[in-house]
Amino acid sequence: MGEIDFTKQTGDNILELLIASDELLLEELFKCAQDYLIHLIEKQQNWFRRNFIFIVNTVFKLTGCKKLQDYCLESICADPLPFITSKNFPSLDEDVLYCLLKRDDLHVEEIVAWDCLIKWGIEQTGLSNNRAKWDNEDYEALKKTLNQLIPLIRFIELYPDFFDKIRPYKAIIPINIYKEVEESYHKGTLPKNTFLSPRAGKIKSEIIKPKVAKIIINWIDKKNSNYNRNVIDSQYRFNLIYRGSRDGINNLSFKENCKGLVASLVLIKVQQSNKIFGGYSSIGFNSNDIIINNNNDNDNNNNYYCFSKNNFIFSFENSEDIKNMKLSRVKNFSKAIYCGASGFNFGHGSLYMNNQKLYANNSHGNYERYLNIDYSHNYFNIKEIETFLVIKR
Repeated sequence: MGEIDFTKQTGDNILELLIASDELLLEELFKCAQDYLIHLIEKQQNWFRRNFIFIVNTVFKLTGCKKLQDYCLESICADPLPFITSKNFPSLDEDVLYCLLKRDDLHVEEIVAWDCLIKWGIEQTGLSNNRAKWDNEDYEALKKTLNQLIPLIRFIELYPDFFDKIRPYKAIIPINIYKEVEESYHKGTLPKNTFLSPRAGKIKSEIIKPKVAKIIINWIDKKNSNYNRNVIDSQYRFNLIYRGSRDGINNLSFKENCKGLVASLVLIKVQQSNKIFGGYSSIGFNSNDIIINNNNDNDNNNNYYCFSKNNFIFSFENSEDIKNMKLSRVKNFSKAIYCGASGFNFGHGSLYMNNQKLYANNSHGNYERYLNIDYSHNYFNIKEIETFLVIKR
């Protein structure tokens, strides 16, 4: 068999070749085809979005394409709304939907996942969209369709919508699950048994991947990096309030968008390397209203320090690094945040932004350790920066 030049093939043609050659081509050829199709998807996002149901359904039929399958799932999880709300979503194969709902990094509100699952089930079962027309047989048919999928829903996140969203579908939910959800809702307590834990904190970031976000959430709760979260742990929502590429990378724009004494997370991607820097402040970054300081140690320019026991700064080697990260918690609580001309300033120099530059020198020793050990490299140029409000649920 002659060599195939994948660079001359379209996305549809490559998929057809993969289907036709599942048993004929060598494993190495499969690998090359997967790598090229991943490259094509990265470069042709519009094509991917127009055809993602077809692409994902096709890829999951190919047993030798795990790398491509994982890539598709990760791409969907990072921005699932266009996918699960598309008109073609009800034609998604059950195996693919199972893999999506099973993932902790599916970045979607659980109520949206539930609504889409019900919509998918109704379409797959061939039922009317008017529930008033259903009889017992219809509910039983829907229950059978969704039997393997309903246990993947994180019902603990649906408590506020119990009466409107869960109770109407009591007949299709396994009895043990429904009874426990109902009891927990009325008593205002957490389930006694082990349900699936809430999905990893949904940070819609262009800087970090979900696996890194999960580590940061553990740090916020003062837990070990690799701690496995469960239903009794705190849940968080992350609301994007500032993005440099959208709002401008400068001190003024940061201050205007990141005001107030609100728990916040800042993430920074730098130009010179793949490193990711960031910091969490339980009292925000800038406040012109209240000075929180035990010793009232202001300087001559009316800049001031803010007090916090919970602040920390960190770095990762790249957007997916979960082994080589550095964590530095505040050591001098009364000087956790320095409010001055900088966009943000942890500990007066431990990690701070000055327009397009990021410094990490811990010159005043107000945090535990240096994040930047290359002392010849005084600063980094900021490529992207994001700030999120951290809301405990």
